[in-house]
Amino acid sequence: MTYKVLVTDPLAPQGLERLRAYPDLVVDTFLGLTSAELTRVIPPYHGLIVRSGTRVTKAVIEAATNLRVIGRAGIGVDNIDVEAATKQGIVVMNTPGGNNVTTAEHARSLLLALARNIPQANAALKSGRWEREKFTGSEICNKTLGVIGLGNIGSIVAERALGLKMRVIAYDPFVTPEHAAKLRVELVGLDELYARADFITVHTPLTKETRGLIGAAAFAKMKKGVRLINCARGGIVDEAALAQAIRDGIVAGAALDVFAEEPPPPDHPLLQLEQVICTPHLGAATDEAQINVAVTIADQVGHFLTHGVIQNAVNFPSLTPKLLAILHPYLVLGEKLGSFLAQILTGALLEVQVEYSGEVVEYDVTPVTAAVLRGLLSPVLETPVNYVNAPLIARERGIRVVESRSSRPSDFLNSVTVRVATEAESYTVEGAVFSNNAVRLVRVNDFYLEAVLDGYILMLYNRDVPGVVGAVGTLLGQRGINIASLELGRERVGGMAISLFHVDGQVPPDVLAELRMLEPIISAQQIRLS
Repeated sequence: MTYKVLVTDPLAPQGLERLRAYPDLVVDTFLGLTSAELTRVIPPYHGLIVRSGTRVTKAVIEAATNLRVIGRAGIGVDNIDVEAATKQGIVVMNTPGGNNVTTAEHARSLLLALARNIPQANAALKSGRWEREKFTGSEICNKTLGVIGLGNIGSIVAERALGLKMRVIAYDPFVTPEHAAKLRVELVGLDELYARADFITVHTPLTKETRGLIGAAAFAKMKKGVRLINCARGGIVDEAALAQAIRDGIVAGAALDVFAEEPPPPDHPLLQLEQVICTPHLGAATDEAQINVAVTIADQVGHFLTHGVIQNAVNFPSLTPKLLAILHPYLVLGEKLGSFLAQILTGALLEVQVEYSGEVVEYDVTPVTAAVLRGLLSPVLETPVNYVNAPLIARERGIRVVESRSSRPSDFLNSVTVRVATEAESYTVEGAVFSNNAVRLVRVNDFYLEAVLDGYILMLYNRDVPGVVGAVGTLLGQRGINIASLELGRERVGGMAISLFHVDGQVPPDVLAELRMLEPIISAQQIRLS
């Protein structure tokens, strides 16, 4: 199959070359599209690669009827409606490591420039003014740097600051004290960071929680004369509050690489203040970083479209080639178990429990749970369901999903057990992965058997009495339906039994009705598994 990929923001030539090296990809480049223009051109494309300039809105995503993946050459995905993409089953990827060093170096450069008034002094001298006293700066040695966000970039900034003999404190609710100690950083609360820091640098993503994080209330808690650096995302710092804090003498200066609106309007209040130095979103703007993110996103999109490999997705667990090879039989098994259940259940689905045992528990099994949900939901929904949107669809429908790993002894080395509850009934099925990666159904409720999960299956519940198989075989033969194979399971001699007849084609409804009329048969259902 040939896949079409659209690039809408400037990408380093090395990235475009890498994309075009994939024989199954056709690559088009249309730069500077508005959201309305992108909405019109996006329908035939399977992949979209953007940077920060393209707004991938809900309208764009809803128009993208063939889109499977959005690749962001960079870290931030705030220009992409990730929620809308997830609902459509579109993988959203970024390149979190491609420009870490570059962005961290830019933050450090701004810190030094801010401390020594370098841009202002340079501008004054070039305009003919020699003003040494006016631009007296501040040493950074032995000063305290407060790092908000101790992720990849924040950690590099902290490391470089320690090399400059600064004391480093940090706030990050997702980092343990042990990890911070390894970085030789003191982890503190946000209010304490505000109170102690001489310089504050921001390295968090822009989210609902971080938008406006540093506003008037935060500035009121800061040490007088603090200097602020933001190379993360515009909107984290309340720009009006920052301007006022500078005018009030709380903040001695600010260095900003990002703004809430980019480019900022010429009359932006911060651009009018001499204490503020600015750069036009240059954090990732080095030749090395541009090549890194371009080549990385090209490979991620190419590998996903041609081989199904998911790397650095923000809305789905990563599946590297190695992990995909390990999990592939479990993905197949999970989806088939879900599809099997979907075709025999009655009533609205309330709860799904997925239990793993064996070697698979050593890995992230989230994709396998998603496969189970995809199998359960696909037969009953018109909306396309895939690994990305299946968990969200289940959550939106109020279906409780429980994932667990079992240490209990099992009859099978590697197995997946799915228990479901509806308004009317509950079912349990178990499947196993054997040494040759073959997958089998090994249990339905309390009945044990070993059945291939493929093709047309006629499932019968019947009393365990002589002649059932013969009667069913005779009736199917009279109706021209060939039996390919048969698996049987029973709870005890003379009790209840289950029979799975693999047949070569669809069993007509009238034949199912005749089967149900046979005296030992309790129920007859047809299942189709691809």
